[in-house]
Amino acid sequence: MTIRVLIVDDEPVARRGILRLLRKEPDIEVVEECGDGAAAISAISAHAPDLVFLDVQMPELDGFAVIEAIGGNRMPAVVFVTAFDQHAVRAFDAQAIDYVLKPIDPERFDRALQRVRSHLAHPDGGFIRRVSEALKSIDRGALQRYPSRLVIRSEGRVRLLDIDEVDRIVAAGNYAEIHTGTKQHLLRETMTSLEARLDPQRFIRVSRAAIVPIDRIREVQPLFNGDFVVLLKSGVQVNGSRRYRAALEALLR
Repeated sequence: MTIRVLIVDDEPVARRGILRLLRKEPDIEVVEECGDGAAAISAISAHAPDLVFLDVQMPELDGFAVIEAIGGNRMPAVVFVTAFDQHAVRAFDAQAIDYVLKPIDPERFDRALQRVRSHLAHPDGGFIRRVSEALKSIDRGALQRYPSRLVIRSEGRVRLLDIDEVDRIVAAGNYAEIHTGTKQHLLRETMTSLEARLDPQRFIRVSRAAIVPIDRIREVQPLFNGDFVVLLKSGVQVNGSRRYRAALEALLR
């Protein structure tokens, strides 16, 4: 059968290298090339490829964010393209996930394609589970650039929200509620997970239920028992708890 492939990498040289190798394969059809995560999300939705060569580390939206935006159940087979060190590569390999390491070795590339062909011919129901487990096993905060946009999925649509627009983030059950001006956007992610993805030079957690941009803080008012109130430049008040007070005070010194 013909395998329909999408190439996603922010480096044009890397994309050309992958394309050159794929052109030698008679059963491969490249449906599109993308230079960033946002374009990848649109292309996957539009073309429904069988396979994505997906760069792990890209500005704004990395490879992990692309998978999260599409959703594990709808994500095509993935060959990760990565410049990660050997420790991270072992984490991928231990979970039986295909990857090629930059600079790409043609023999390793061929082995990855063979694994993909085998997977597509005999679908493995545990593939998505292993993808999820592998992503959890990698310290993303140490390996990726902090995102400049958040992926908001709602009613089958994907919206890219600029980090600069965020006024505050509050917990809302199993979601994080992102406030931008008078609008609210629900992101299905825990506060702890989201905190780990945000640049600590730009955002600070002030309670279990609230994260605020540092540059939006106007004043901090102490309360009883070590708790406090953060007054934002917009006039909104956000309650803070004593557990997070020391980190806030250290930041504002």
